[in-house]
Amino acid sequence: MIHEVDEALRLLLAEAGLPERGVEVVFDAPTRDLAARRTAPTVSVFLYGIREETARRQAGAVAEYDADGLVVGHRAAPRWFELAYLVTVWTNRPQDEHRLLAEVLQCLTAVDALPARVLTGTLAGLGLTVGLDIAGRDTGLPSVSDVWSALGGELRPSIDLRVLAPLAAALSAVGPPVTEGLVVRVEDTTRESAEATDGPGRRLRYHGGADPGPGGFAAPRDRALPPGRRPRGGAR
Repeated sequence: MIHEVDEALRLLLAEAGLPERGVEVVFDAPTRDLAARRTAPTVSVFLYGIREETARRQAGAVAEYDADGLVVGHRAAPRWFELAYLVTVWTNRPQDEHRLLAEVLQCLTAVDALPARVLTGTLAGLGLTVGLDIAGRDTGLPSVSDVWSALGGELRPSIDLRVLAPLAAALSAVGPPVTEGLVVRVEDTTRESAEATDGPGRRLRYHGGADPGPGGFAAPRDRALPPGRRPRGGAR
């Protein structure tokens, strides 16, 4: 799920026209090493924290179906996680950095959730909203100043971006669908030996099933009703 959020953010920033202007989007830590080896204006989207939204945790499972409408497995309800990104820009002049940072901020605040067109993998398959927020509240994740201190770099203008995304549970496979009825064998209990009678047995069939042959029950079976009887749910 994390790499799918990364790809969605990259595609969202690409829609703002950054690659066409020679701006690179990377997910490296904003350190002196990044500043030394970059060769073009760069936007760094650095993931620095992950926290589960325990208030949104749910119990139960959801069935998954194939193209024919048959159940192929069950998944537990997805669990939600908040991903914290530190977004910075790197150019040769502070004025250019501020201009580029303003464009990135405009792109990230234009939507409240990642558009469905940029979602891939499990995020696209779940069909749930992946929210975006420019952090303004304390959620228990490290503060931006603590992140800069841990990176050992100078404090730079940055955007504290939070993404709330679902993590899909593993699929629990189920057995093959039941398509045949039970085979019933009768036994003659009147004989002292109580030995089972020979024969292939008779197969109970579901409504609409194919005729298994002379040894089974055909479905449906048309049988004349006794006088005075009417079909269930029908007119007399």
